[in-house]
Amino acid sequence: MSQNSVTGINVSHNIALITLDNFPDDMRLISGVFTSLAKDKINIDMINKSISYKGNINISFTLSSEDLIDAITSLNRFSNTDRDFLVEVDAYNTKITVFGKSMKDTPGVAAKLFRLFAEQRIEIKLVTTSESDISFLIHERDTDNIVASIKKAYLLN
Repeated sequence: MSQNSVTGINVSHNIALITLDNFPDDMRLISGVFTSLAKDKINIDMINKSISYKGNINISFTLSSEDLIDAITSLNRFSNTDRDFLVEVDAYNTKITVFGKSMKDTPGVAAKLFRLFAEQRIEIKLVTTSESDISFLIHERDTDNIVASIKKAYLLN
C-alpha cells in the first residue's frame, strides 16, 4: 500500500448524530423525513440505513449541531405514525475525512485506518465512503489523537 494513497485530511467539528431506531421500513415515510428536514433547510451529511428486520429499520444521519433543535422539531411531525420509534441524539462529534485520488486503486487503505482507530481505542460511530474518501464520525474528545495518528501514518502536514 502506497503511503501517498491518502493525500489529505479534513476535520469537521460540531457534528450531531441522529438515529431513528425501530423506524418503519416504508420509503414514503423515510422520504418524508428527509423532505421535512430539507424544507426546514437542514443539511444532512452522512446517512446509514440498516437492513429491514420485522418491517423496521434503524436510520442514522449527521448534521451540524447548530441545526439539532430544528431537526428534532422537524422529526416531531412523524411522531403520529402508527408505530412507535425512538429518536436518539448524540451531539458531541467530529467527522474526520481522509481523501486521495489513488485510494480507489489501493487495497488496504480502510484496513490501515481502522487499525489506527483500534490502536487509539477510538469508537467509530458511523462510516461513509466514496471512491476517493472515507469519513469517520467519532466523539470530539478523540479528535486530536486520531488526526495526529493519521497524519503521521500518511506523512501529512
